[in-house]
Amino acid sequence: MSVPARTEVLVVGGGPIGLAAALHARRAGREVVVVDRRAGVIDKACGEGLLPGALAAVLDLGVDPPGHRLAGISYRDATRHADHSFAAGPGRGVRRTALHGALRERALAEGVVIEQATVRGLSQDARGVDVALDTSHGAAHHDDQDAGGPRTLVRASWVLGCDGLHSTVRRLTGLGVPARGRARFGLRTHYRTAPWSDLVEVHWAPHAEAYVTPVAPNVVGIAVLARRGDATAARGDDGASAGLDAFPELADRLRDAPVVGRVRGAGPLRQRARRRTAGRVRLVGDASGYVDALTGEGVRVGLAQADAAVRHLDDAAAYERAWSRATRDYRVLTTGLLAWAGSPARGAIVPAASAAPWLYGAVVERLAR
Repeated sequence: MSVPARTEVLVVGGGPIGLAAALHARRAGREVVVVDRRAGVIDKACGEGLLPGALAAVLDLGVDPPGHRLAGISYRDATRHADHSFAAGPGRGVRRTALHGALRERALAEGVVIEQATVRGLSQDARGVDVALDTSHGAAHHDDQDAGGPRTLVRASWVLGCDGLHSTVRRLTGLGVPARGRARFGLRTHYRTAPWSDLVEVHWAPHAEAYVTPVAPNVVGIAVLARRGDATAARGDDGASAGLDAFPELADRLRDAPVVGRVRGAGPLRQRARRRTAGRVRLVGDASGYVDALTGEGVRVGLAQADAAVRHLDDAAAYERAWSRATRDYRVLTTGLLAWAGSPARGAIVPAASAAPWLYGAVVERLAR
């Protein structure tokens, strides 16, 4: 199938947030085309924990991906831990490929057109957006706007930029803002081992955090977040990157566990946008701005944005307001915790959570909504 020459809504980025936006648009009676520079089910670095609010939003889309029950969150360091169980019910650890595959299947079943193509140019007028696409084989392997290959011009009434941290749509619309501060990155590795807890464990080391998320009866995901240079990875005989040097307890527990698949990386995590709208273009999810993965809220916030973007296609100011409401808690809590984690008081985070379980529980419940 080729990309249609015209559509009402063109979604750029076929990950979970883009597919969720496409489903909302289809259910609003819109014609929808999704384009992504990669084909099929896509794996990316991700913490893979759907907290209760995110799980509810996924289920509302008619998607029920397989995974492992998550009962709460545990903050841990070398000597202490603070645990909190979700009050609203469980979340679910879900492999990124399982979530993406389930959403993709649902979108196709509901009439969403999904094609492999790379955005090379974008221009718009008062009535629509013209998007130049490279549909050549292998388009996924280069990002240069001027790269060769046959071009297809698509006319869309609206464009939703759901193309992630390094959004091409954000760049082409001039909405990007240079990030400030030291960049942080993430590494995610899967290990073949039975989960030892139904909690998301957040292990705090002096310069990094490790998120432990059970995602299947015999698979655990580990995501390590740190500044450049601190997110180091020791390569094993299988060529996989472990990144657990700063976490002796985890390294010892996983010493004999085989690595599943390849290690995925992401970053810089901090991304900024001056606005979320430009004419008939809307930025959604990580493309619209991202603080950090520290609180594990990315999927929940992105799903809320996808819903809001479709509801407010005709009103840019309304979408900006809805975006601010949907992201306010995430931005405030993540920015505050990130500042604390980057200060000399970093070592007090877990002791404080342990000493004030009521406050820690309130923060967790705020994140899990």
